Amino acid sequence: MTKKKRLLIFALLSMVLMVSTLIGCGNETATDSSSVEEENQDLNDGIYEGIGQGYGGELKLEVSVENNEIKDMEIISHRETSPVFTRTLPIAKQRILEAQSPIVDNVSGATYSSYAIKSAVGEAMKKAGKDFGEIRIDTQGPEVQSKELENETTQLVIVGAGPAGISSAIEAAESGVEDVILLEKLDILSGNGKFDMLIFDLINSKVQREDGLEFTVEDFIKSKEGKVMDSPERIEAWAKGAYELDEWFRDMGINLNYYYDEKTHMAEEDEYAGEHIHDKLEEKIKELDIDVRTGNKGTDLIIEDGKATGVKVQCKEGTYDIYADAVVIATGGFSNNKELLAKYKPGVENLMTSNQMGTTGDFIPVFEKYNFKIANMDDMKIFNPAMVKNRELTGARGDGFLFVNEEGDRFIAENEKDELKLGLEILRQPNKKVFYIYDQPLAESFYRLEKHNKLDYHIKADTLEELAEKLEINSENLLDTVEMYNKAVAGEIEDSFRDEPCERPFAAEGPYYGVQIQSAIHMTKGGVVANEKTQVLDTNNQVIEGLYAAGEVTATSGIFKEAFIFGRISGQEAAKYIVDK
Repeated sequence: MTKKKRLLIFALLSMVLMVSTLIGCGNETATDSSSVEEENQDLNDGIYEGIGQGYGGELKLEVSVENNEIKDMEIISHRETSPVFTRTLPIAKQRILEAQSPIVDNVSGATYSSYAIKSAVGEAMKKAGKDFGEIRIDTQGPEVQSKELENETTQLVIVGAGPAGISSAIEAAESGVEDVILLEKLDILSGNGKFDMLIFDLINSKVQREDGLEFTVEDFIKSKEGKVMDSPERIEAWAKGAYELDEWFRDMGINLNYYYDEKTHMAEEDEYAGEHIHDKLEEKIKELDIDVRTGNKGTDLIIEDGKATGVKVQCKEGTYDIYADAVVIATGGFSNNKELLAKYKPGVENLMTSNQMGTTGDFIPVFEKYNFKIANMDDMKIFNPAMVKNRELTGARGDGFLFVNEEGDRFIAENEKDELKLGLEILRQPNKKVFYIYDQPLAESFYRLEKHNKLDYHIKADTLEELAEKLEINSENLLDTVEMYNKAVAGEIEDSFRDEPCERPFAAEGPYYGVQIQSAIHMTKGGVVANEKTQVLDTNNQVIEGLYAAGEVTATSGIFKEAFIFGRISGQEAAKYIVDK
């Protein structure tokens, strides 16, 4: 079956709503034409404003009504996170226009943003003459009867469309694989990668070379020896990938033009890397006409005679199997699965997570079922601190900050190296409230803080007394806390919590800043074991033929950059396997 014919059949069976060029089995909201006509008959022509509350705050839009139909909608203002909102709006808009109603499914992976859009449209429609009733956060579109769909066949199926999965798809397509299906259970792509801020340990970049900085593959390997869990073979593959990555990025218009600490890269001095990278990667998969299916969740592998021959898939309309010559698993970690967190690192399940909602470890039970090797499940990255309001990572580096509870008291060393200990101690404070307090010199020294203050994420005050009032902290105690902290810095007293006091005192004059924080599980590093070719191994260290894995779903020391590196390798190796087959 040709790719064109397969896509046509799939669209007819699944009633898939096209969003740009992405195909998603679960993206259409069924509507009854007669009920839509009835709902629209009372609409009055004009432009109507509506307001909704999203994750970041108020969203305002205008809806155009013409000839009893919703013709268009335009966002006037919003405070949602850019990587989410730019992906959410086209999907939510098309669902609403298609249904002629705000009673449509939320955009999975962007529940609050889509709810803000839907509720704002509902308010605007009420002004236009049609009341759709209360639109709650859990309001969804009409149910679709689930059924068994027709099975399909392709050359390569990739499960998970985060940085690893997208990189795998691009490499496979450019290596000659004509039929690639990329599955994503959420309605938006790019996983947690679109939120990532920095690319660490990048070598041989254009900006490094222009500044005369040279790092070889051998240098990279030496820097990792004895410090990471990966095998020597994987470290070598990792090093070669790091050396080539900047060139691969730039070929797609991804330009990381700013770096600091020699090897840490951003898009620009005032622009993080993640959103820029993934905007361009998503453009590339559209250019390559890769069959991307959002709202399609891989639920199990198809294993025949010890070989991976496909995956089982679930979407809103039903279930179906995809048979393939090769399979890549890139489903991410399990930061959002409290049961697995508690199983492998008791206590950590009490922390919040900064990872995206799709990281639920869906394939860990599958790996166990087939006796695949898993390792390092208790290895996790906990980030201190993250904002309680929106889970974004914030500062906590350098001098000039304190962690205080609502009584205005310090309770632990700000440089505590046991991240879980700090995270749990925060939760033991009165009402679980802890605040990250910092001064103007620190605010000016760290781009992340500058960005968050421009977005009004943090509270700003001219004096500590004013800051305490705004944050509802005990003012008298906060002043005493800062005074004692500064005396310790000056050597007049011992610091009550730190072995070595900070080098710089808290600034004597404002402005000052504060925000409520907790510790957050940023990523898990345990998972299925894959070799340097990303081939999955069983418990006897034997390769599972036709099966590859990359990214946070694997047991690896790597983080953001390594998802691209091993994602690329998985696409290349799968392509070789398919061609040889």
